[in-house]
Amino acid sequence: MSEFINNIAQRREELIAFSIGIINGGKRKDYVKRYQNAIDNLSPEDVIFVVHELVKKFNVPTIKENIGKILNIFYEPLKNFPKENPKRNSFLFYLEKENKEAEKILQNIKILLKKVNKNKETFSNEKDKFIEYFNKFKEFEKHYSKKENILFPYFEKKYEHYTCLKVMWAFHDDIRNSINNNIKILENKKPNFKEFNIELGKFFFAVVPIIFREEFILHPFALKFFSEKDFNEMLIQSFEIGFAYIDAPIKPKILVEEEPIKDYSKIGKLFADLETGILSHEQIKLLINHLPVDITFVDENDTVRFFSNPKHRFFTRSKAIIGRTVQNCHPHESVHIVDEIVASFKSGEKDNARFWIQMKGRFILIDYYAVRNDKNEFKGTIEVSQDITEIRKLKGEQRLLDWKK
Repeated sequence: MSEFINNIAQRREELIAFSIGIINGGKRKDYVKRYQNAIDNLSPEDVIFVVHELVKKFNVPTIKENIGKILNIFYEPLKNFPKENPKRNSFLFYLEKENKEAEKILQNIKILLKKVNKNKETFSNEKDKFIEYFNKFKEFEKHYSKKENILFPYFEKKYEHYTCLKVMWAFHDDIRNSINNNIKILENKKPNFKEFNIELGKFFFAVVPIIFREEFILHPFALKFFSEKDFNEMLIQSFEIGFAYIDAPIKPKILVEEEPIKDYSKIGKLFADLETGILSHEQIKLLINHLPVDITFVDENDTVRFFSNPKHRFFTRSKAIIGRTVQNCHPHESVHIVDEIVASFKSGEKDNARFWIQMKGRFILIDYYAVRNDKNEFKGTIEVSQDITEIRKLKGEQRLLDWKK
């Protein structure tokens, strides 16, 4: 057994050395020859471990720039690695089903591009069709959202070498940006075909490899490490986000039903004394979820402890994020902003931070508030998001009830 473990450790050391050599500009032929045995015998878990170690040594943009060169060399061993298919009607089964539908859209774009390349004068006539395909691909956001908000948190809880997920999330963001950039180019009265071709290349360069990495690296690893109960929970949480291109399956039941609480003394009183009033647990939940805002609470250790569940949500949330660090809930490119806000709250330098964005035709206000106790000790951060589109339109006064308006 020790020899087997040592072989894994040695192989991973060699794969890391190979990857570092490629990133530093080493000749592919020389490095492949030197580390051929390690490359030929790698596993999906090896790749996840290697990328995790690379994140320690290089910044994410550097890894993004070079990871394609590395994984192209790993392609055949990964393709040939004994792959277990996800159980039918499971969380991963539906993710892969969504991938197949997304690939159909990609194929349609390729066919249309081939047609236009034969006669570039037809580009202006076909641009609306391209826009249609890109708008349709936007629905794939549900797929990426399920990975980021459900699958990734389970990885973080189960496996310590998870920072490779930052790289995949960064590619998700590249895809999102590229979709918008392509549509923006196409919406010009006289779209530039050369400019479009370049941006379209960026889009395919991000999307296609991510599908492969998901199904031949991420999923095989997940099937090894997660239980049927884990996947069952992930699928149940998927209904909060939705499914891309496929009909929603029948929602499964929770595999292990929790026993109903009969003795409230075990978890505290039936009613909570809030100093300015006494409410039942149900009343507190109803009150919070009926507020016209999204609320998330992060404790003093940067751990997500709670989020509200209003009828209309702006940002995706799933129960998988509970217990996750707030830094891991944001893409790599914006983590520094989160760190800056939390650090300023902890030091006492600031008590609030405010942002506003436009999303899906709505104006969203996002506020962060430092939470402090009676001793002025930092106890956490509250994030409050509110749709203020209609509020911004208010003028004058309205002192009387007028529901007709």
